[in-house]
Amino acid sequence: MTDTGVLIGRVWIPDVQGPAVVTVRDGLVVDITSPLAPLVRDVCEMADPVQYVREATGRPVDTLQALLAAPTEDRSVAHLLTPCDLQAIKACGVTFAGSMIERVIEERAAGDPAKAEAIRARVGAAIGQSLRDIRPGSPEALAVKAALIDEGLWSQYLEVGIGPDAEVFSKAQVLSAVGHGAKVGLHPASKWNNPEPELVLAVTSRGLIVGATLGNDVNLRDIEGRSALLLSKAKDNNASCAIGPFIRLFDNAFTLERVRRALLVLKVEGQDGFVLDGCSSMTEISRDPEDLVAQTIGRHHQYPDGLMLFLGTLFAPTEDRDERGGGFAHRLGDVVTITADGFGTLHNTVDLSTRCPEWTFGTRALMTNLASRNLI
Repeated sequence: MTDTGVLIGRVWIPDVQGPAVVTVRDGLVVDITSPLAPLVRDVCEMADPVQYVREATGRPVDTLQALLAAPTEDRSVAHLLTPCDLQAIKACGVTFAGSMIERVIEERAAGDPAKAEAIRARVGAAIGQSLRDIRPGSPEALAVKAALIDEGLWSQYLEVGIGPDAEVFSKAQVLSAVGHGAKVGLHPASKWNNPEPELVLAVTSRGLIVGATLGNDVNLRDIEGRSALLLSKAKDNNASCAIGPFIRLFDNAFTLERVRRALLVLKVEGQDGFVLDGCSSMTEISRDPEDLVAQTIGRHHQYPDGLMLFLGTLFAPTEDRDERGGGFAHRLGDVVTITADGFGTLHNTVDLSTRCPEWTFGTRALMTNLASRNLI
């Protein structure tokens, strides 16, 4: 991670046993917490977040290099936290044609990876690349929908993939996401799962997109594949959402166009020597980021503290890790690295949600801590 651009994030400060709002200057992470803006949420809600961060006075916490490498489970040392605080954490699904087809396969396989290869061949032959250039909700999309229904291939995932309404769900509870360097968690019941490298927008309570960062929307394919009604069980578990390392605020040199053109590069490195490389190109997204934001926040739904919005991913691994036809699934100890030019690198290690550190620092704890520091 370089300190190019205007960055904002959070660091755990041992002396106060609480979080600080930070930025990066000349290789140093600087604490800019103040009564005017004790939260990242407060900075994002300002009329000009970039100007505030550039001009805010502060004190050095440590070098960027040291904090990127600091252990995240030890509250006696300074370490990076997820860069959002009171923002709701929402996510969009099935926003890419390639991953949309994999969601259909998950549903048809009812969570059984052994059945996926044969279904993939049949569904791919029927719809293949034909959906890539279709604008969701358009007359052409409705014609494809009718044809797929006639073929008996219609799916709820295709509905949100090419229909007028995007899939938007609650990914994690406020303050529950983990940051760079932390463990990410898999529910113990899942045997078929994978990382999902995504860009995450920082959106204000007014619906303005003020910045972006990286995220891993950990995906439990078998649980969601059994039933879409299990989406919450599949998505929202202890440590199952990673965001970071910093939010890069939009300025004249870094705008939403960088999000639209971004290429996310993924690497999974297992303790068994297995290596999986993948990518997700935002140029192939089916719905524009501004449309996804508009479908999430507006007169129909308000978020007084803003939100973080995952944009979905093109990445859906089909490479066999073990036996033929078994597909990919995480093993404990996998190291997941997500990188995108201009956004830095998000680095996490996979464990069970039941073995990751418990989430204990919630909204009440945060407010109590800030009050004790005379920040609110």
